[in-house]
Amino acid sequence: MGISGGMADLTTLRDSLGALKDRERVAERLLAASARHSFDPDRELDWDQPWDPDLWYWPPELVSLYDTPLWYRMSREQRIALSRHEAAALASLGIWFELILMQLLVRHIYDKPATSAHVRYALTEIADECRHSMMFARVIKQGGTPAYPPAGPHHQLARVFKTFSTTPGSFVATLLGEEVLDWMQRLTFPDERVQPLIRGVTRIHVVEEARHVRYAREELRRQMVTAPRWERELTRLTSGEFARIFSVAFVNPQVYTDVGLDRREAVAQARASAHRREVMREGARRLTDFLDDIGVLRGPARHMWRRSGLLA
Repeated sequence: MGISGGMADLTTLRDSLGALKDRERVAERLLAASARHSFDPDRELDWDQPWDPDLWYWPPELVSLYDTPLWYRMSREQRIALSRHEAAALASLGIWFELILMQLLVRHIYDKPATSAHVRYALTEIADECRHSMMFARVIKQGGTPAYPPAGPHHQLARVFKTFSTTPGSFVATLLGEEVLDWMQRLTFPDERVQPLIRGVTRIHVVEEARHVRYAREELRRQMVTAPRWERELTRLTSGEFARIFSVAFVNPQVYTDVGLDRREAVAQARASAHRREVMREGARRLTDFLDDIGVLRGPARHMWRRSGLLA
């Protein structure tokens, strides 16, 4: 590295250090927000309200086959059924993500002072994620669909990841699992075409996940400044692999079989859909802008994110 390159890196490091917010102050604000806006889904939601056969379970524009040739051959009833199964598959994916996240958070705080606000907020977030997982499981059961677990290889790969991941790698994966779903849910909860129970579930999740995203972003920004160089480089590479897995796992192909579609044809049309690619990129845009800003999307990582379909 030349002198000018080294000076540029030092300037970037100094600027980044100046931009970091005090960890305890951030946690204290998040704890105060949690005290004001935390929900018990068992009490907040009307679980006895019947499903309306004319309403969607997910906004149609967010259903994987929307605006494909196959979509236009499907009846309205079949489209609504697909939205029901895809909502269940996304709830299943959410449970998987949150089980991983809870373990990553426990690892993160294991060596930190138990009385710090940073640790107390992590424990608060773990409690939130427990409620979210139970809420997602209940809405799947209420909808009368099967649960849709991740593919076996992804399930086993996550077992390794949550045991051995670096701290910045953990927070990249956390944000990837949270922000795209959060974008979709922000479109869902105010949408009057969608079932009231689904809107209630997504509203609770959006309000509480906003704090989780803030916590993860602040910690990842800190880690990308303070972690050793090898760890930052590893984080960049693993983030690209996370993006690939996420983009594949986001739609479970079993949903197509379960609503009576030809699975191979449906998968091919979803993958070829320009609308679907734009939905996924738009859903990830806020995240990829942030990751680019803090230096994650550099070198080979940028190419890997583009191949995943989450980065234009």
